[in-house]
Amino acid sequence: MSNQTRQIVQDSLNALLEDTAFLPELQGDAREQAFTSLGSILSTPNHVHKSFLRIALENGSVVRIPAFRVQHNNALGPYKGGIRFHESVNEEEVINLASLMTLKNALHDVPYGGGKGGIILDPRTYSVKDLHLICKKYVQYFSDIIGPDKDIPAPDVGSGEREMDWMMAEYKSIRPGQPYKGSFTGKSVVNGGSLGRREATGKGVYFTFRYMLHDFMKDQRKFLAGASNDNTFARTALKYEGRPLKLAVQGFGNVGSVAAHEAYQCQYLENKVVAVSDRNVTLFNSDGLDIPALVRFSSLHKGDLPTTDEQLQEAGVKAEIQDRSKVLYLDVDVLILAALEDQIHLDNMDKIKAGIIVEGANAPVTSEADQYLSDKGVIIVPDILANAGGVIVSYFEWMQGRETQFYTEAEVYELLYKQMKTTMDTILPAFFGDPFPLRQNCYIHSVMKLSTVLFRQGKLY
Repeated sequence: MSNQTRQIVQDSLNALLEDTAFLPELQGDAREQAFTSLGSILSTPNHVHKSFLRIALENGSVVRIPAFRVQHNNALGPYKGGIRFHESVNEEEVINLASLMTLKNALHDVPYGGGKGGIILDPRTYSVKDLHLICKKYVQYFSDIIGPDKDIPAPDVGSGEREMDWMMAEYKSIRPGQPYKGSFTGKSVVNGGSLGRREATGKGVYFTFRYMLHDFMKDQRKFLAGASNDNTFARTALKYEGRPLKLAVQGFGNVGSVAAHEAYQCQYLENKVVAVSDRNVTLFNSDGLDIPALVRFSSLHKGDLPTTDEQLQEAGVKAEIQDRSKVLYLDVDVLILAALEDQIHLDNMDKIKAGIIVEGANAPVTSEADQYLSDKGVIIVPDILANAGGVIVSYFEWMQGRETQFYTEAEVYELLYKQMKTTMDTILPAFFGDPFPLRQNCYIHSVMKLSTVLFRQGKLY
């Protein structure tokens, strides 16, 4: 677990320790001991599995590729979390992401624990045949610890439904005659996947922002106006009420492109996406970008945005071409971070101009930057709240596989928004009513849920 996550969990436990109405059965020394146990349990994973996948590549060479599966906590249900295919993957990162999954599932009342996987590679440098073998080997090496009721992987950065289909097929061949549909989620629809799964995270990211600034604002304006006397975040929210909003989106993969498209077609808020970026470039247009055209272009160019005037002309898009990092520092109202972790940090936090930041990626804002920006009244919608759409719809996929009854795409989104709305309605009043940043409020709620369950299960003795 990263220092940031560990500190926020400990701060949440400290707040709950002082709240005598929480777990009143625990008193005196017994209470102190139980909360010490909670700190230890929540800050460390149950299991860290590591292996080196032996792969005979199509070019004739043999490589050993490091791979991980971390199982953080399963008090609420089977371990659940994606498998990241990226050259920057490391053990500490995977442990931190697994712990975030535990907290995220607890926050949204999804009956899963937290897990995460990773393979250290750049998938763009391998052939399709090589990637297929890598996926099969991953399942072979970790087949004893995964399964529909034990640990259920899903896609993450660098992986998608194709990889999940391959992995599920390998799991099925290793365990013939056993249930296999729920062994992986994020699969293609023809293989038992859920409609809307690919778009779920991005739609959820934009929904959290839209719900806070439109639906909640509309219903709770009187409450927010009263809270604004003492709450800097309430003042920030009111500042943007009813105004035309400029959005920038860092990352144009499954999450960023979908969130940008949701903003482009939103009928509730007057917002326009003026900038998007990927690993190569930032594209900027103060009048707003043609997001559907960019989505079409990227789908035909291995996910990449246009990087030259010729490619912009091919896409039919008007935009200025800027350095990929520029997206972070533009004078916009809202910044959606949908790339990788640690994008806003000690060295660049003072350059951020956005008043609202939405974390579509996992841990894109470091603890120092989080504190600095929160002190300035910037609302940061944290990853644990904003990007849970994927795991929520993964749960729907898992359930559909068990019941062999499948939802329409419209039904999936309706259920997704309903579940995220329930979480927002629980969290937002507390956030705008006390001085804690939104991240701290979310963590307190998650830690409260996990602490209660662990206590009831007798895990604190």
